[in-house]
Amino acid sequence: TVSLADRLSLGLKACFFSHSFAAYRVCALQDAGGLASDVILGEDMHMAARLLMAGARIQYQAEAFVYHFHNYSWRQDLARYFDTGVFHASQPWLLETFGGAGGEGWRYLRSEWTYLLANAPARIPEALVRNVLKLSGYHLGRWHGAIPRRLCQRLSMHKGYWT
Repeated sequence: TVSLADRLSLGLKACFFSHSFAAYRVCALQDAGGLASDVILGEDMHMAARLLMAGARIQYQAEAFVYHFHNYSWRQDLARYFDTGVFHASQPWLLETFGGAGGEGWRYLRSEWTYLLANAPARIPEALVRNVLKLSGYHLGRWHGAIPRRLCQRLSMHKGYWT
């Protein structure tokens, strides 16, 4: 179980939440104003953060099994991380309250590279390209305000957000 106080040790992971395996108390969801409709993605994390800030607790059930997988192309990886950057830039309160995502990104990279070196060294070039695309997409999304709207729409996975 996670509370707002856990943001000090967990950072942004404190409000990590995924609709793929989420359950809400309807009254808590309604009391917090419901799911945001004006965010490009991350409405689940947005909701979890708002619930925590309202004094609620959230729980991750590690024993639950859910199969959730995206087999994104390189282009889709770039677009997904562009949208994540847009989300973080447009919701500055989230990062101000819970902290940035950089530490988690570095932990993921270390884990990925350790695994690839030991088990699939031939996949290292692909992982390198994908990670550069993800990082580039994220930073482009963070700076989306300086990018023409049409280009933002082309870079984004969620094209309808820009209309």
